[in-house]
Amino acid sequence: MIEHLATIERDAQGTSRVHCLDARVKIIITFAAIISMVAMPYSTAVYPLALCWFALFVVWWSLTDLSPRVFFWRYLMTLPFGLFIIIFQIFFENPYYDVFTPIVTFPFGISIYAQSVEFASILALKFTACIIWVILLSSTTPMEDLLQGARRLGFPSVMALSLGMMIRYLFVFAEMYADINDALAVRHFSAFSRALPYRYRIKILAYTIGTMFLRSYEQGERTYTAMLCRGYGKDTYEHLEKKALTGGEYILIISMIVLFCATFTGVVLFWA
Repeated sequence: MIEHLATIERDAQGTSRVHCLDARVKIIITFAAIISMVAMPYSTAVYPLALCWFALFVVWWSLTDLSPRVFFWRYLMTLPFGLFIIIFQIFFENPYYDVFTPIVTFPFGISIYAQSVEFASILALKFTACIIWVILLSSTTPMEDLLQGARRLGFPSVMALSLGMMIRYLFVFAEMYADINDALAVRHFSAFSRALPYRYRIKILAYTIGTMFLRSYEQGERTYTAMLCRGYGKDTYEHLEKKALTGGEYILIISMIVLFCATFTGVVLFWA
C-alpha cells in the first residue's frame, strides 16, 4: 500500500479543470461537504443525502480526467480506518434507538440487532460521503499547494510547517521501503513463505525494520540540513505571496455552499 503514495502526488499534477482550481476553493468545498454530512442527524434521512453527495461527486470526478479505478483503489485504502468501527456497531445497542430487535443470537449473550445494522449502514454512508471528497481533494491538489492554500485560509504556520515536514519524510520513507522490499524480493525472501523457518522470517523482518529506522534517521538529518541551507525554516509559511481568487472561483464556492445547504435543508424538511 505504501508504494502507491507517489502515485497520489503524480496524479495531483494533472491539468484538468479541477486540478487547475485554486487549492483554497477545493479545501472550502471539501469542508462544506463534510460539515453538511456530519451535521445530518443519525436517521434514514442520511440515505437520500448521501445519494445526492455521491451524484455530485461523480460529476466532479468526471472533470478530473482520472479513471474510476484510481478512486476505487484509494477508497479501498481508507476502508481499514473506518470499517472495523462500522462492523462492530451491529453488535451493540446505541442511544439512537429505543427498541432493539435481535436478528441473530450467538453464545455469551452476543446478538446482532436490526436497528444496529441500520445504524451501521448510516455510519458507513456518512463515512463514505465524507471520505470521497477528501480523496478528490488529495487526488487533484499537490501537497505543497494544499499546505499553501490552507495557510492562506488562516491555518497556523507552525502546523503547516509540521505537516509539510511529515509529508516530505513520508515519501522518503516510502522510497526506502520500496528499495528494501525489492532487495528482499531479489533474494527470494517472503514473510509469508512457509518454505522458510518461522523464526528466520521474524529475524529478517526485525533486521529490516531496524534498518529502515536507521536509514530514516540518517536521511532525515541530511534532508533537514539541506532544507535549512536552502532557507526552509520555521518562517517558511509566514510570508506567502498574496494570491487573489478570481471572480469565477468565488462564484463556484458560493454556488457549491448554497447547493450543499439547499440539499441538506430539502432532505431534512422532506424526511421530517
